[in-house]
Amino acid sequence: MTRAMLIFSISYFSCAAGQDEIKGDTAGGGASSVLEEWILTNALKGDAPAQFLLGGKYAAGRGVRENDVEANKWYRKAADQGHAPSQYKLGLQYGLGEGVPKNHVEAHKWYRKAADQAYARAQYRLGLQYDHGAGVPENDAEANKWYRKAADQGYARAQSLLGVIYASGEVVPKDEVEAVRWFRKAAEQGDGEAQFFLGNMYATGKGVAQNDAEALKLYRKAAEQGDSSAQFHLGNKYATGKGVAKNHAEGYKWFLLAAEQGMVKAQVNVGVMYATGEGVPKSDVEGYKWFLLAASQGDASAKNGVTKMEGYITSDQRAKGQALASAEKTRINNFLKWKLQASE
Repeated sequence: MTRAMLIFSISYFSCAAGQDEIKGDTAGGGASSVLEEWILTNALKGDAPAQFLLGGKYAAGRGVRENDVEANKWYRKAADQGHAPSQYKLGLQYGLGEGVPKNHVEAHKWYRKAADQAYARAQYRLGLQYDHGAGVPENDAEANKWYRKAADQGYARAQSLLGVIYASGEVVPKDEVEAVRWFRKAAEQGDGEAQFFLGNMYATGKGVAQNDAEALKLYRKAAEQGDSSAQFHLGNKYATGKGVAKNHAEGYKWFLLAAEQGMVKAQVNVGVMYATGEGVPKSDVEGYKWFLLAASQGDASAKNGVTKMEGYITSDQRAKGQALASAEKTRINNFLKWKLQASE
């Protein structure tokens, strides 16, 4: 693609999509078009940060058509110059199989290059690789080393994971006070998963004085940020009346939010609520849809729900439920992909 054509492509799709661009008068050649010109001009000159930004635009489809292969090309150009964020992104692409065939060994190579430059996200990913034996032999001590390097730099996901490690005591001596310390560090940065785990510690009085009010506050914070575990937990509290006034409609609200992120237990609960009309108007089609989604993930109770409902719903209801489930599954998969990209 020529430089002129690429400028046209970026500018055209930026105006058409209007996503995540710097605010400005794009139609009149404002700040956004100036930024696009700067990114492209400098990327073509070999500027690594600009190449990284251009790769990111292709990876996310910001201002251009989403193209993982093109993203890989620009990340690689920057990575070959030693640009740590690009090395990390290249490792992530190999780890996920985006734009390149999945290759955990190659992912490890690029993560290590970035981690050796103290890039916290790459250090965290190296820890995960050693934890799960992806591209390297499984090694708990090595995993913990890299988690701690990332955590010590303030990377919230690594801090939260260290909390889990200390709380479980499976790899290091169990230390619930230390677990709380790491959960709190991540939670104070707004990490939803850590807020949920810290809420659990307050709810059970492990590593900290038991405090139901503080636990509920943390569950709600995490749920409002989109943490599916916290959403499910909050839904369960409202559905059962544990710690809050029983409210099936409020329970349904939180279960649905978790179900829409693919949580199978929440999908089962939403299916039951639609099938029984508890907390939401009764709908056999919606109940069947959610049972189908949970069953597709192997849940036995959902499979029983599907079988039971197929014994009394009409063929039209079955067809509609199947179509809705298929569309919802596609939406969930797209959402989860977007969520992963946004978190990285």
